[in-house]
Amino acid sequence: MALPDFLIIGAMKCGTSTLQAQLTLQEGVFMTTPKEPNFFSDDDVYSRGIDWYEDLFADAGQGELKGEASTHYTKLPTYPHTLDRMLPVLPDVRLIYVIRDPLDRAISHYIHEWTEARMGDDAIAAFREHPELVQYGCYGMQIAPFVEAYGVDGLFLTSLEQLKSDPDREFSRIADFLGLSAGASWRNYLGPQNVSAERMRRLPMQGLLLDNSVAQFLRRSLVPKQVRTWVRESRTMRKRPSLPETLQDQLRVEFLRDREVLAGMFPAHPVLEICYPFASK
Repeated sequence: MALPDFLIIGAMKCGTSTLQAQLTLQEGVFMTTPKEPNFFSDDDVYSRGIDWYEDLFADAGQGELKGEASTHYTKLPTYPHTLDRMLPVLPDVRLIYVIRDPLDRAISHYIHEWTEARMGDDAIAAFREHPELVQYGCYGMQIAPFVEAYGVDGLFLTSLEQLKSDPDREFSRIADFLGLSAGASWRNYLGPQNVSAERMRRLPMQGLLLDNSVAQFLRRSLVPKQVRTWVRESRTMRKRPSLPETLQDQLRVEFLRDREVLAGMFPAHPVLEICYPFASK
């Protein structure tokens, strides 16, 4: 069966796209297209069947390590059946979980949803109406079922902060975890991928009216570049949202409570300090 040897299971807006792109460039590694099949999490994708999932890995070379990266796998309670579906099919798969400062992650998540036009301009209202902005950053809660199922040794915990501050060292540790060859290395020429702050807000019917080759040709041919630049900038969040201090305090309390869950599974792990700078305040 053509099934993955490892999965990047999240968290959302924590650098999984960058890590996936880096692994794609390594000799002896095969990553799926699409980057996020979300097979075990999304009901509509899971209904396509295991043969569909296997086909994603059909082009992997002999002996290549096969992987995929789906952040939906750690989005409780939105996708509650992920592990029940995954464990019988992939009992020995290796897991990589990337986190970051959960408050920063929550804001990046909001910006992402804003660009997708799923949330409005009022960030405070968004946090009130969309609990997933916080839930997806409760890393202890999200990862505990995987640790119980696969064990601590079956999961590699890292952070966006570590990948930024010392990418060579942290990628070397990931390569060792996966069993990659000694030649595996971080490619410094490849910049960050899927950065929310660089995304433009989607427009109604954008896929039909704008995201096609004919519309793109006409836009470039008929619309002056200055106008196109103005439109692009008007659809980009120019300033990172700032949440009221009272709301930030509430979020910190919740994240610190969850940090204790994470510390129980990964005591003395560097992320406990790196990703929670507000823990000592």
